[in-house]
Amino acid sequence: MKHTLSVLVEDKPGVLARVAALFARRGFNIHSLAVGPIHETGRSRITLVVDANQTEQITKQLHKLVNILKVTEFGSDESVEREIMLVRINADATKRRQAIDAAQAFGCRTVDVGVNSITFEVVGHPGKLAAFLNVMRPFGVIDLVKSGRVAMARDAKAESQSA
Repeated sequence: MKHTLSVLVEDKPGVLARVAALFARRGFNIHSLAVGPIHETGRSRITLVVDANQTEQITKQLHKLVNILKVTEFGSDESVEREIMLVRINADATKRRQAIDAAQAFGCRTVDVGVNSITFEVVGHPGKLAAFLNVMRPFGVIDLVKSGRVAMARDAKAESQSA
């Protein structure tokens, strides 16, 4: 089962290496990893997607590491998750219009057009990226690169009051 963890850290050398080493020592596979600064100077967020049955123990271990400020595990309904993917497909002149129309249905951008290929940029929930990739496979995928997943807690929603 895949779990999404958000780890708020001090922006110091070696923090990412210690986090990755912890997962390796415990035998957990990191499926996705994204790191970047946040709005507070000197702080970064590490977003990890891990294959694990339980994350309680690994979360406790993360809290013990130096420079770790906060660890949050997101449930599927508790966060907004996004990835970016670049996909280059075979698309000669006879297939080009069909490929572009399919990409537009997914809200993708065409970022490069070659003689026999097109490269699309897809941004969205991981499920959307997987669906787009399935639509593009018949054209022939030449190359593909995906970012790590980023996630943010959803804002609290106002409860509707009935009078």
